[in-house]
Amino acid sequence: MAPFAWEGRSDGDGPQHRRFWNAVVEPGARADVALVGFASDAGVARNGGRVGAAEGPTALRQALASLAVHDDLVVADHGDVEVTDDDLEGGHARLGRAVATAREGAPLTVVLGGGHETAYGSHLGLGLRPRLGVLNLDAHFDLREADRPTSGTPFLQMARERQAAGLDVHYGVVGISRTSNTSALFDTAHAIGASWVLDDHCQTEAGPLAYVRRFLAGVDEVHLSIDLDVLPAAVAPGVSAPAALGVPPFVIQRVCDAVVASGKLVHLDVTELNPRYDVDARTARVAARLVHRVITGQTARQKG
Repeated sequence: MAPFAWEGRSDGDGPQHRRFWNAVVEPGARADVALVGFASDAGVARNGGRVGAAEGPTALRQALASLAVHDDLVVADHGDVEVTDDDLEGGHARLGRAVATAREGAPLTVVLGGGHETAYGSHLGLGLRPRLGVLNLDAHFDLREADRPTSGTPFLQMARERQAAGLDVHYGVVGISRTSNTSALFDTAHAIGASWVLDDHCQTEAGPLAYVRRFLAGVDEVHLSIDLDVLPAAVAPGVSAPAALGVPPFVIQRVCDAVVASGKLVHLDVTELNPRYDVDARTARVAARLVHRVITGQTARQKG
């Protein structure tokens, strides 16, 4: 795939008119943030979901392009890893290498998915870090047992690899729906030592923020993974599995703020954007706002 042609609204020259597309540079130079796209819905197809997430990285970049930037942010775009012919395993390996390479030039990497199978490729790129926590904002555990990887298996794959290496599993989920996860999935979550907060308890920020602060206290680094189906379907219709209830976007935003404020964030995934089912780019826009908030908040924190 050809590199994304970044362009957007222009109100004039000078830093006072700066927008996200003005901050994007090609890989190679030192940057504050490195983007990698994962154009895949192979895992969604294997999991029986609505395909179309492979178009997510482009839609997310388009939604990001014209957002205002109020600092000297520099973003390196490493392009997309594409999954074709159902070669998800090969795509995961290539995404892992892309993330590892991107991390050489930036302290924060961001992968734009793609189905939630994206998260396992990110895991490969980060490697087996001793006290890395994975915080998933999601209606689903994605801890399914399966003969091959799908969008429903990434966090069980990660947990088993960490266990095999003798490392603790630090896996937490904000927004779990009891109606979207079977008893078997709750049993698996218990078995690997996962923790979670239900969507029922996430309608105001107090419960999830208290949970996230406890989670952050137990880890040194954080891989934050946002599955957009954690949001209400009215806010995020363009996903592979729309939520009947979901977590309000301002609660999700506050959770992201808490992770950034901890100083422990090393990687972000934003997944399951499915433009085929979006309405007026509603889902892409809210996803872009979350990415923008994390990136600019992290950069401001690092530059003091």
